[in-house]
Amino acid sequence: MGDIQTDVLIIGTGPAGSATAALLSSYGVANMVVNRYRWLANTPRAHITNQRAMEVLRDLGPEVEAEAMMHASPQEIMGENVFCESLAGEEIGRMKSWGTHPLSKAEHLMSSPCFMNDLPQTFMEPILFKTACARGTQARMSTEYLSHVQDDDGVTTTCRDRLSGKEFTVRSKYLVGADGGNSLVAEHLGLPYEGRMGVGGSMNILFRADLSKYVAHRPSVLYWVMQPGADVGGIGMGLVRMVRPWNEWLIVWGYDINQPPPDVTPEFATGVARQLIGDPDLEIELLGANTWTVNNCFATNLQKGRVFVMGDAAHRHPPSNGLGSNTSIQDGFNLAWKLAMVVKGEAGPGLLDSYTAERAPIARQIVTRANQSIGEFGPIFEALGMDGGVDHDKIRRNMDARADATPAAEAQREALRQAIAFKKYEFDAHGVEMNQRYRSSAAVTDGEPEPAFPADRELHYAPTTWPGARLPHVWVFDRAGRKVSTLDLCGRGAFTLLTGVGGEAWVAAAEAVGAELGLTIRTHVIGPRRPLEDHLGDWARASEVRDGGCVLVRPDHHVAWRSKALAAAPAAELRRVLVSILAR
Repeated sequence: MGDIQTDVLIIGTGPAGSATAALLSSYGVANMVVNRYRWLANTPRAHITNQRAMEVLRDLGPEVEAEAMMHASPQEIMGENVFCESLAGEEIGRMKSWGTHPLSKAEHLMSSPCFMNDLPQTFMEPILFKTACARGTQARMSTEYLSHVQDDDGVTTTCRDRLSGKEFTVRSKYLVGADGGNSLVAEHLGLPYEGRMGVGGSMNILFRADLSKYVAHRPSVLYWVMQPGADVGGIGMGLVRMVRPWNEWLIVWGYDINQPPPDVTPEFATGVARQLIGDPDLEIELLGANTWTVNNCFATNLQKGRVFVMGDAAHRHPPSNGLGSNTSIQDGFNLAWKLAMVVKGEAGPGLLDSYTAERAPIARQIVTRANQSIGEFGPIFEALGMDGGVDHDKIRRNMDARADATPAAEAQREALRQAIAFKKYEFDAHGVEMNQRYRSSAAVTDGEPEPAFPADRELHYAPTTWPGARLPHVWVFDRAGRKVSTLDLCGRGAFTLLTGVGGEAWVAAAEAVGAELGLTIRTHVIGPRRPLEDHLGDWARASEVRDGGCVLVRPDHHVAWRSKALAAAPAAELRRVLVSILAR
């Protein structure tokens, strides 16, 4: 028996931990979250927020999504990814990114009711944390995780109050380690990891300065500075990142990982800022500086017994592609409903085994993608003649040569254009963000093969109701004519069954099986003169089932199962599937 009792104890209040706490509280599950610091993130760190992460916030409630959008820099000003010699100097090239190219924007609009945005972690964490606490999460700050012991009935975790120095124990049914890249929970579990930590060194320099005259005409989140003498280490070159338009910034600057981290003094930070911005008289208000390492490491198993890891504790990678907090929030979306149903007795503990089966492949994928994106800067360096040498005059001549009226210069320009355009795999990889398809016991395919991707799976989202995939978003309409996303019909901690005209027997089956299993199964009939109508015909195309068929959707928007047509015994089919998924 611990000093404190709860159903789920979460270590860490970052995007993964706070999102999980908010979801569990929304589902009515008692939980506690602890943070070893006195408050939340004190630096902006993660910032790119993709549509899938926003769908999780939308699932928490329209007020949560609205608050995030109120604080975020909108997609419209994220777009012109600029490559330059300095912000005040010559521009080398640019690309439309983060869904701002007209073709990509169309795909974003068709894929989700939510909008990508730039929301620094200093804003995201308070929104998630506040939502959790307002809905019932018990939170303890300045509280340090020390150790845990698990048995057949639960987990006893020992923590220390850092203000009083006193130790206490928390007894919970489950423990979640969302305690970052140096996760002590993961270390104590002895989870297997692949890859390597510390493959590069970087430093962040956070400052305020009005740079409107250099950037307002070409708004972007990221300005990549390539110049002779640039410190090519860590992330590869100098980066000036917009934190708040256009007077708060974060510089990312590499250092040799084989040497001790540099002492980032105010003089050093000011010098780097002036060099990258190209203004020797620039005055900055230095807000902070810190060093960090580039990692290439992921867990191949995310759980042991009653203990789980998520977020950076599970996947440790550079910020390329902007996948960090997005993946962390989605880890929470995957695990929270499973924990809730097991705690409530609606599912057997076997359901929890699907967490590793579904999220470990995602951890591998996004760590690999993020590190690959660093390497894909290479062709830009090559096209500019930045060969890694220290002969600055030679590098300058190589860069200047692209402006010559020679066949060689024309080839150089073409190589540079192609190299910059190829960076869409980092800055506009919509498929990486949206194409997560699960294969586990929590998605019943009945042997249907996974549909092929009609286009590049990293660049383009391919909607499908194949079990394991995210439910496609389309707009349907209520009887008052108001449009409703199919995603809004689902989620909020419950299974949802979608069917059409002639599929009413599925509704009766859901009511019967739900009552039998003690489970809430939300149902919707979509069709003419039904509560929801498909005026555009988009659901008929996206559902991939006949009107009398059905699509069963999990609380995290992923398809659990589908039937192409009305079954001979709908209740028996639905019971078979749910008993299997829920490990009953």
